[in-house]
Formats: sequence, C-alpha cells, structure tokens
Amino acid sequence: MPLVDQLRTYRRAWLRGDLIAGVVVAALIIPKNLGYAGVAGVPLENGLYAAAAGAIIYAVLGSCRQISMGPSSGLAAVAGGAVLATGVTGADDVATLVAGITLTSGLLFLVMAVFRMGWLSQFLSRAVVTGFLFGAAVDVVIGELPKLTGTEAEGKTSFRELWSWVTGLGDLHVATAVVGACALVVVFGLRRVAPRVPGALVLVVGGLLASVLFDLGGHGVALVGHIPRGLPSVEVPDVGLLADHAGSVLAAAFALVMIGFSQTAGDARSFAAKHRYQVDVDQDTVAQSAANVGAGLLQGMPVSTSLSASSLNDRSGARTGLASLTSGVVVLLALLVLAPIFSSLPKPVLAALIIEAVIMGMIDLPEMRRLRRVSRIDFWVAVAAIVATLVLGVLAGVVVGIALSLLWLVHVATHPRLTALGREEGTQVFRDLDEHPGDETVPGVVVLRMEGGVFFATSDTLEDGVRAALTAPGVRAVVLYLAGVTFIDAQGSATMAEIARVAGELDVELRLAGVRPAVRRTLQRDGVLDRIGTDHVHGNVHRAVAAMSTPGRENHGAAEAGPL
Repeated sequence: MPLVDQLRTYRRAWLRGDLIAGVVVAALIIPKNLGYAGVAGVPLENGLYAAAAGAIIYAVLGSCRQISMGPSSGLAAVAGGAVLATGVTGADDVATLVAGITLTSGLLFLVMAVFRMGWLSQFLSRAVVTGFLFGAAVDVVIGELPKLTGTEAEGKTSFRELWSWVTGLGDLHVATAVVGACALVVVFGLRRVAPRVPGALVLVVGGLLASVLFDLGGHGVALVGHIPRGLPSVEVPDVGLLADHAGSVLAAAFALVMIGFSQTAGDARSFAAKHRYQVDVDQDTVAQSAANVGAGLLQGMPVSTSLSASSLNDRSGARTGLASLTSGVVVLLALLVLAPIFSSLPKPVLAALIIEAVIMGMIDLPEMRRLRRVSRIDFWVAVAAIVATLVLGVLAGVVVGIALSLLWLVHVATHPRLTALGREEGTQVFRDLDEHPGDETVPGVVVLRMEGGVFFATSDTLEDGVRAALTAPGVRAVVLYLAGVTFIDAQGSATMAEIARVAGELDVELRLAGVRPAVRRTLQRDGVLDRIGTDHVHGNVHRAVAAMSTPGRENHGAAEAGPL
C-alpha cells in the first residue's frame, strides 16, 4: 500500500496543502458527479458513491500522489451507451447493470495487472479515442436537450433523436427553457470570464437557491427528486441480469479498461515527472482494479483518472495520497448531511451541468485540427469514429473504434516502405531518392531500403519489390539495406533465400548492408548467408557499393528507381 510508505516519510508542512486540496477537489467533484450519474442513467447518489470509493481506494493503493480518481464524462458515456444498447429500463435494473459493468471492468483491470497486459491499451489509437469521445459528447448533448426545453424526444440514433426534439419544440415549456438557458449562460460564462471559479459548484448552488426562492417546481419545472441520505451498502450486482446481457457488459467493460488504463498511466507519469518521484504502473492498475470493484460493490459507476480534478488537486497543494483520501471523506460527509438538499435541483440545471462537462471534457477541437494538419488518415479515422458513435450508438462506437485501430495497425504492418536510395554528392550518405531525386546513382546498381520487420505479413512486399529491381533492364547488382529491419521470421528468411535464388538465376549480384545481429543470426541458421556469401554482407551501403566493380558515377536521379 503506497500510502503507508508516504505516511512514513510524511512532513508536517504537507498537511495543510493536502487537506486544502482534498476539500477543494471535493467541492468540484460533488456537483460534477451528479452530472456524470445522469449521463450513465443511474440515480444521482450513485455518482457520489463511486466518487467516494474511487478517491479513498486509490489514495491507499495508488502510487501517484496527485491523481484524483472518480467518474468521468467519457466513462459515464460508455456506461450510458451500454444501458441503451441492452434496452434495460427501471432505475434499479439500470443501477445494477452499471454496477455490474463497473465490477467487471475492475476484474479485467486485475487480469491486466497480473499478466502485465497494459500493452493492450495501445490498440486504441489516440485518433480513435478522440473521435469516439467527440461523438459520445454530441450524443450526450442531444440526449440532454429535451430536459432544457421541457419537451420529449425519442429515436434509436442521435440524428433521429435530434430531429424528434426539433419537431417537438412547439410544446416548449417556457419556464424550463428559461432556467435551462440561464444555467448554460452561467456555467459557460464563468468558464470564459472566471475560469478559476468552480462553475459546476456555482451552478448547483444557484440552481438550488433559485428552486426554493422562485418555487420552480410549482411552475412546472421538473426537479431531480428524492436523493436518500446515508452511506451505500455493499451489494453484489444481480448475476442473472449481467448474464442476460453478457456481450454488452463485456464490451463496455473492455472499453472502460482501455480508456481508463491509458488515461491513468499517462497522467500518473506526467505528475510523477513534475514532482520528481517514480510511479508503478502495475501497482496503479491494481489500484484501478480495486477502485472499480469497490465502486461496483457499492452500487456506483466506473471510475478512472479525472484530469480536471487531478490538476486542481495538484494546483491546490496536494503532496500525498492523503489529499485524495480527504476528498473521499468529504464526499461521504456530503452523503450523510447534504444529500436530501440536492432533491430540489432543477433538471434543466442538471442538464446544463452535464452538457458543460461533456463538451469541455470530451470534445477536443484543437486535437481534431492537429490531426487534420498532421495526418489526414488519422483525421478520417477520428471522423469515422464520430460517425459510428452517432449512428450506431456509444457502445457500438467503441467497438468500431477498436476495430478501426486494429485495421489501421494491420494496414501499417503489412505495407512496409521499400524505397530506392541514392548517394548525396560528395559524401558516403545514401538517402531516399523520392525526397532527393538529384542524388547520385551507380549505373546498373539499385539500392533498396526495407523498413520494419520481414515476416509472414510483409515478406511478399519485399519479394515483389526486389524481383522488380532484379528483372529491370540493365540492372547488374542490387543492394538490400536492412538496418531498419529489426525482426525476421521463418517465412521472411525463406523469402530472402528465394530472392538470392532468383538473383543467382538472373546473374544479378546481391549484397546486404546494415544487417542487425538478430536478423543475421536467423539468416545464418537458415543457410541464407551461405547462399548469398558472407563476403556479400557489409556494415553499410557505401561499403557494399564500393565492393562492386563500378564503371563510375552518373547523376540519374530518380530514373534508376523507375522499374520499382
């Protein structure tokens, strides 16, 4: 338990900062977690149950001293998407389903920690996560619009629900719309003019005061309703309900783990580097496992790193996990003392709180612009994830996003670059002829560079490219520069042997350059080097070309690469 080690070396001077940070973060997360519970479709108090469990358990087991763990907009959207995908209705069943998904994700985190499978999160590319969160945010916003106007809307997709809302505006409830508009102005206006002011807290307090002073409930504005006072009890989710929807539960839990692990690992390393201490990613995975198991058993919802809360925790002076522990205790005190007060919170105020949370926490326009500028392929992958989320639903959007990541990985792995090289004039440096068409080439000699591993998925690309060079008119020698090849399997070695055979039949000299030791050993074991000749293997391209009988240099530019 890392907290024990932190307390052994605890300094009295840190206490004030830890306590202040804990209280300040609690003031931020209490109102926000009411909104996250609304996104997930569970009773509002369940969001506070999860916030308390996440903060306290991570404080004890987590290795990062500044992280604040609890529900987040993205995780809530995944949980809410799973509820919609299963078609489960009724407050109790929805709460049970979300708690079961949370518990399942905690068990998956434990499996990841035991078998050190954190590498799985790399299959979810940043472009896909950006697109999925963007689409999920739009989906959530559309779902909250009827609460701002006091109207009804329905539809199996976001677009149909939006159209249903637009066509139903004729039944707009004026008082609800006024409250909703004022709430949006307050929460977004404060972020604009006073970003350090906790807008969510101001909005909730203002909404509660307005509800009492103006009798909003009496004027037809819908209120949140009864929120019970007290602490949660430990309860194992109904296994039968989870089994009936096992596919959706597992898909949602896997998505939560992928998103949660990458968020926590990145944030933990960032805070540790800033404050000059080490974090244990495996230990943090165990902490996330325990936090989600705890939240699930307390009828909560998924938890992970909250970057906004963690950053506030850091800025407020948190030095150890005691700050997060304090936040959790304050949330528990709020459940014991303040919970019934939230019952009079107007629903349009809660909707505005949710909309602000997902727009500011999930829609990353700067990142979308960066993707468009840097890599059009990544940009369109993100757009595809957005469309899939809006058309198919949040949970299906996650599945499509993971599939897009895997397809892109397969595409990149199976399409390695095979480029022709030329020599920079007056040097021994060989460069890409496509980028430097004026570089020198040796008549009759083609130099090719292979990038990436040579294995079953890429060996055909290598063989096709080298065959084209071997059979090109006037070619008498080919140099394969393999410094970029870090791995070769049995099929790749067989391909190299086939290339050597074809070169011999065509009476074309074949030489290798820059062969890495691991690759060399594989080729040696398979007898490929004996076929090529060890005297035809060189440290670099210059030596390989110099070892040939060359008639001289000519500036052919890219013309030599034409047959490729």
